[in-house]
Amino acid sequence: MIKIVSIIGARPQFIKAAPVSLAMRGIIDEIIVHTGQHYDDRMSSVFFRELGIPKPKYNLKVGSGNHGWQTGQMLTKIEKVLMQENPNWVLIYGDTNSTLAGALAAAKLNIKVAHVEAGLRSFNREMPEEINRIITDHLSNLLFCPSQNAVNNLTAEGIVNAVHIVGDVMADSIVLAKKIAGTSSDILSKLNLSAQKYLLATVHRAENTDNENRLLSILTAFNKLKEKIIFPVHPRTKKIIKKLGFKFSPHVISSEPLGYSDMIAVEMSARMILTDSGGIQKEAYWLGVPCITLRDETEWVETVETGWNVLTGSNQGKIIRAVNSYKKPESHFSLYGDAPAAERIVKIICQS
Repeated sequence: MIKIVSIIGARPQFIKAAPVSLAMRGIIDEIIVHTGQHYDDRMSSVFFRELGIPKPKYNLKVGSGNHGWQTGQMLTKIEKVLMQENPNWVLIYGDTNSTLAGALAAAKLNIKVAHVEAGLRSFNREMPEEINRIITDHLSNLLFCPSQNAVNNLTAEGIVNAVHIVGDVMADSIVLAKKIAGTSSDILSKLNLSAQKYLLATVHRAENTDNENRLLSILTAFNKLKEKIIFPVHPRTKKIIKKLGFKFSPHVISSEPLGYSDMIAVEMSARMILTDSGGIQKEAYWLGVPCITLRDETEWVETVETGWNVLTGSNQGKIIRAVNSYKKPESHFSLYGDAPAAERIVKIICQS
C-alpha cells in the first residue's frame, strides 16, 4: 500500500484535506502531520471534529512566529518525521509556511511531492504566500490545479510535466459543510441574524494586518457602512486591533472565530462578504454570495472576471462604494469543476 504523509497546519488546509483524507481511506496509508501553525481550538481542533479528519499522528506544535523562524522550525521537525516514516509521497496543500516547509523537507530527502492547489499566482511577490506557491510548485512532482488559469501560470514558468486539472477540493468540502450547516448550526439565531440583512467580514492576511494604515482604513470603512456587519476576528487581528485601540461602531459585531459549519451558515445567508481570505472568496462564489476582496489582487481571478468578486484593496472609499453599488450578475458558472476532486487526486497518485 502507498504511504503518504499529509502535512497540514492552517484552517484552509484542514478544509482541503478533509475530502482527500476520506477518499484515501482503505486505499492509501495516510500519516497526518499537523505543524501547529494554527493552534487555537477555534482555528484548528474544531475543524478536525466537524469535518471528520483523523487525529494527526504527529502534532509539531510550532505555533506563531516570524516567517523565517516558523518555517525553520517546521522544516527541522518535518524532516525528522519523514526520515522516520519514509513515505512514498508527501502531500501538501495551498500556500502557507507549512506548505513550503513540507515541500522543502521532502525534496531534500528525495521524497516525491504532490501539491494540491498548484499554479495559483497573485503576481505580487511582496506576499509571503506568493513566494511559498512559486517555490512549492517548482519542487513538486505532481501538481493538482483547480483551473486552466493555474495550468497556464505553470506553463509560463516552464512547468508542464505531471500537471493535472482536478477541480477544487474545497468544492467537495462545501457540499458536506452545507449539509451540516443546514441541520446542526444554530449560529444565525445565536447572533440574531436574518438572511440578507447583514454583511460578513474577515481580515487576517499579513498585507492588511501588518500595515496599520491598511488595517485602519478597512476597519474605518466597516464603521462607516450603514449595515449590520458580523466580524469573526482572527486571533492575530484581534491583538493588533487591541494594540491600536480601535473601537467599532455598534453595527459592527465582532466575535470569536467560528467553526466551519457555523461559518458556512453565516456565509450562506449574508447579503455580501468582505474578506481578504482566498478560501472564503471561493466559498462565497460557490454559495452565490457577492464578495468584496480587501486586497489589491487575487489568485482567484475567475471570480472577478465573472463579476462575483470585486477587488477594492484597503481603500476606504472603494470598499464603501463597492458595497453600496454592487449589482449581482445574472450568470453563475461552474468555475473550478464539480466534486469529487478528491477522488481524482487519489486516483492520479495511485497511478503515478
